[in-house]
Parts: sequence; structure tokens; C-alpha cells
Amino acid sequence: MNQLLEIRKKVVEKGIEMLATNLTVGTWGNISCRVPDQDYVAITPSGMSYDTLVPDDIVVLDLRGNIVNGTRKPSIEVPLHLAIYIAREDVHAIVHTHSAYATAMAVSRKDIPGAVEDLVQIVGGNVRVNEYALPGTEQLGINTVKALQGRNAVLLANHGMLGVGRDLEEALRVCLIVEKSAQITLFAQLMGGVVELSQNDIDGMRNFYLGGYGQRK
Repeated sequence: MNQLLEIRKKVVEKGIEMLATNLTVGTWGNISCRVPDQDYVAITPSGMSYDTLVPDDIVVLDLRGNIVNGTRKPSIEVPLHLAIYIAREDVHAIVHTHSAYATAMAVSRKDIPGAVEDLVQIVGGNVRVNEYALPGTEQLGINTVKALQGRNAVLLANHGMLGVGRDLEEALRVCLIVEKSAQITLFAQLMGGVVELSQNDIDGMRNFYLGGYGQRK
């Protein structure tokens, strides 16, 4: 039970960070995290302000979408989150944002090219746009899993963006870097265009991030 409380606290903390870093406004977007050693997911509730959430507001579901702990109505995007967790065992956290520059790319249905080093390191390459589907639908989950293949981020057409990671810290970091890269892409296009990195360079930097970046014990 203490483990579950800690997971819920971390989800609340990331919601506050998401709001503070202008990755969303109001109550939009959502955050979830796997519960270690259990087929459960902790997810933010529907329509509640991030800066007022407490751990008990975070809803715990099984992978079929059944509520196993909590009294709040979960996010409308439960089908989207569960589709990703079922398809990607490497994903342990999801952050879905409505940040301005990434959403501009999503509205124009343009991929964010693999041109910025920190982007390709943490995402694995370019950030694709999924095929449009209405929010809250199973089809949105299907389309997103397809566009997310081999990547840690995806643009949701006419909607926003979504980042995944090995933990909540990484998932939020993905969203921040994608937003910065979307802004850089738009500026670069004003100056004549984007020069993408080669696939060999992308693969090399991705492998470095996974195996050599940061402090290792």
C-alpha cells in the first residue's frame, strides 16, 4: 500500500510540473504510471486541476480498465494509455500534453524531424504524427501505438503530443524536449529549412543515451 501511495504522489508531482512548465493549461492533458510488479496503472482523474490534486485523487486501474482503487472518474484517455502499456512493455510512464509548439506541428500534421541531438537521443528519431481519431476512443489508442513504434514520443493529430518513458521523470523530460524541438523546427523553417541527422548518427546517439549518458552506478 505504501508503494501505491508513492506512485500516486509522483503522478501528482508531475502534474504540477507539467502545469508549471507550460506543457498544458487548465485541466487538459493526462499522466499515468505503471504500478511495479502489478498489472495496474495509476492515472490522473478527469477534469480536475493539477494544482489541486492529492494522491487519493489518482485512480488505479487494471489493464482492462477496471477501477481497483480510487473514487474519482479517471481520465477520458484511459483507452489510449492502456493500449500503449499493453503494446509496449518497456513503457512505465506516459505524459500527454497540449503544449503550444508541439500542438502547432500536430495541427499542421507535420512530423518533427530528427534534427536536434537531444531529441533523437531521448525519442529515438523523428516524432511522427498519428492518424486522427476522436479523443477517448479505442481507435486513438490503435493509431497512436502504430505511430509510436520505435519512438518515445508521438504527435496526436489536431490534439497535442504524448511522451513515454521508463519512469515519470523520463516521460516528462521527453515532453519538454519535444516541445523545445518543435519550437526549434518552426524557427529553422523560417531560416530556410531543417537539416536532418543521418540514421547512423541518430542510432549512435540513441545508443549512447541508453547505455552511456548520465551517472552510472
